[in-house]
Amino acid sequence: MRRFAGSAVVIAAALALAGCGNSGGSAASTATSAKPDLKVTDAYMPAPAMAEMAAGFFTVTNSGGADTLTSVTSDLAGDVTLHSTRGGAMEEEKSFAVPAHGTLDFASGANHVMFEKLTRKPEQGEKVSVELHFAKSGTVRVSMPVKSATYNPKTGH
Repeated sequence: MRRFAGSAVVIAAALALAGCGNSGGSAASTATSAKPDLKVTDAYMPAPAMAEMAAGFFTVTNSGGADTLTSVTSDLAGDVTLHSTRGGAMEEEKSFAVPAHGTLDFASGANHVMFEKLTRKPEQGEKVSVELHFAKSGTVRVSMPVKSATYNPKTGH
């Protein structure tokens, strides 16, 4: 009986040590499994020239683990889609990665959100309610101010 009890203690200790060796994981697996910590800033919509569609821009800053922007919705539009722009060509995307401890930018001439089938044409000075849907973080609500059609965030005009 003593021999069995001694063996059980040795086996339990070995299993505990093996578990400790893997609990930290690699830096890469820790970064991807950590909880995302998202903050959305610099959101705006240029006043649309047409009554049917508009664009939206913002920055997602992540001080946690990786996440994915999967969709955007708004009561302002019947359809909201994600787009990238490469070499001057716009392409619809299903999602965008939000890197761990990084940023995802949506800016004029680059990644952007398209609001299509507008329920009404928003005017400069209004705020548009937008919901960003993330795979891990869930829904983040953003109030997107409507700026002038020629607004430049670098100059603030």
